[in-house]
Amino acid sequence: MCGIVAAAARRNIRDILIAGLHALEYRGYDSAGIALQQDGHLVRLRAAGKVRDLEALLESAPVDGHCGISHTRWATHGVPNTENAHPHASGDQLALVHNGIIENHAELRTELLGSGCTFSSDTDTEVMVHLIAQLMDGGLGLFAAVQKAVGRLRGAFAIAVVSAAEPGVIVGARLGSPLVLGVGHGENFLASDIYPLLGETRHFVYLDEGDTVKLTADGYEINDKDGQRAVREVKEVETRADAVQRGDYPHYMLKEIFEQPQAVAETLEGRISSDAVLPNIFGVGAADILCKIKHVHLVACGTSYHAGLVASYQMEQLAGIPCHAEIASEYRYRRPVVPANTLFVAISQSGETADTLAALKHAKQAGYITTLAICNVAESSIVREADLLLMTRAGPEIGVASTKAFTTQLVALQLLVLELASHNGVDKDKYAGYVADLNRLPDLLNQALGLDAEFAALSAAFADKNHALFLGRGSHYPIAMEGALKLKEISYIHAEAYAAGELKHGPLALIDAEMPVFAVAPNNTLLEKLISNIEEVSARGGELYVIADSEVVSSFEQRHGHIIGLQTGGPLLAPVVMTIPLQLLAYHVALQRGTDVDQPRNLAKSVTVE
Repeated sequence: MCGIVAAAARRNIRDILIAGLHALEYRGYDSAGIALQQDGHLVRLRAAGKVRDLEALLESAPVDGHCGISHTRWATHGVPNTENAHPHASGDQLALVHNGIIENHAELRTELLGSGCTFSSDTDTEVMVHLIAQLMDGGLGLFAAVQKAVGRLRGAFAIAVVSAAEPGVIVGARLGSPLVLGVGHGENFLASDIYPLLGETRHFVYLDEGDTVKLTADGYEINDKDGQRAVREVKEVETRADAVQRGDYPHYMLKEIFEQPQAVAETLEGRISSDAVLPNIFGVGAADILCKIKHVHLVACGTSYHAGLVASYQMEQLAGIPCHAEIASEYRYRRPVVPANTLFVAISQSGETADTLAALKHAKQAGYITTLAICNVAESSIVREADLLLMTRAGPEIGVASTKAFTTQLVALQLLVLELASHNGVDKDKYAGYVADLNRLPDLLNQALGLDAEFAALSAAFADKNHALFLGRGSHYPIAMEGALKLKEISYIHAEAYAAGELKHGPLALIDAEMPVFAVAPNNTLLEKLISNIEEVSARGGELYVIADSEVVSSFEQRHGHIIGLQTGGPLLAPVVMTIPLQLLAYHVALQRGTDVDQPRNLAKSVTVE
């Protein structure tokens, strides 16, 4: 993996491909490459490093073409270097780019070596290009050869292939990794997602699992997983090309942090009144199913898993329904016990997270009453696989470290909590109060963003730190986990989160003057317990930073360290509001340490492999 852009047109496409690769840089990558058809052969250029390094090669050896493929790679097999960069080729006649992982690559490599193929990389991808080349040598055209080759693959893939023998033709295929077809006038495109193509077209075909597509400048044809001709709907997207630009912000992450009030307002728009969640926001007829729910399983990865953990606390506290949140990569490899009338919820920003998608497919065979997707990307695989749906409406999120996707997931899950609570006998006045609270949330997030300058000043103390500890209790323990994740992701400081009551069971051994400790302190029934835990840190010389509800700031004394107060809006909203300071902390500490905020090392935005 990580990003594919391909084009067949009546004009020179080199700059289109490079611009598309730049638009995919947010996904994270370690090398880039391009292959263009030219005068009966293929010209291939690859570079370890950034897209700008590939551009430098193109400036020194300009290459034009009307048909070609390009790629940004995030290493899964083989170290990041030029030899392992995509496109991979068979001579100068066939080139291929690939996202995903081929699980049976070792046995295919052995077979191909035995038939005389020579390999030049350590990747799983290269087996595909040699396999397709052999099939074409046996008389098949490119489209037929790709269809036959993918039938031998196990794993996940999205590919785009060009052959010098078929000028103007690109063939793509997908199974388990996303691939979209962009439809233009006198030109057609393939890409990992819509963003790199928004400057060229707003009309897209979302390929189904198992589809193979052949495109030229003048048209395209699609075969389904059974090799039969298929018709897929062309959809016009509303997303503008400038929606994925930084504007005046120095980093996408900061832009997306400050977009959260509007993003949350979009999540709520048309879904709540002044005192109630509106009917059927999860799909037509959803209320008839949700009124039967007696248990909930939430499954996700990374930041989305933290959102599920917060929801699990709120689901049991407010709706009175047993709820369990689980990491998708663990869930998919066990046999879960599914009580009667259990709802399965898959949470994913991209809708293409490999483990979450696999868990959802597993769940559909496991006896759940229905499945629900909480997602930010329309037409993604998880959206199409689930029975019910709630889009988070966060808008494009480019920074690898998730910000607005997380807060909108929290809010979407709160809508689910309140919907199930309404069917489970919640007090009507309390229910109306919670909905009224949600209407206040965008304003509270705006107020929290006013702490930006304070955290910019605080961050100077962290430039030389190597470790940090985050503490929380109840539904704020997952918020502490999210704070630790953000700090480690973009500043590379080792950070861990603990339920505050667990301090005395081991983590206290780490406390000294060099260990900054962050505590999240909302105004709830666990406050006194948390203060007691904070005293344990203070007594051992730890450097404390307490992010507290403004109503309880007076509960903390000077010896408790740095106290930062903010209005949180009560128990339902507090986890969302208290996320903002932790995001600002991570951002400003990363600036102090000079790390790559938007593209942290070793990470990808959309994890479409195991």
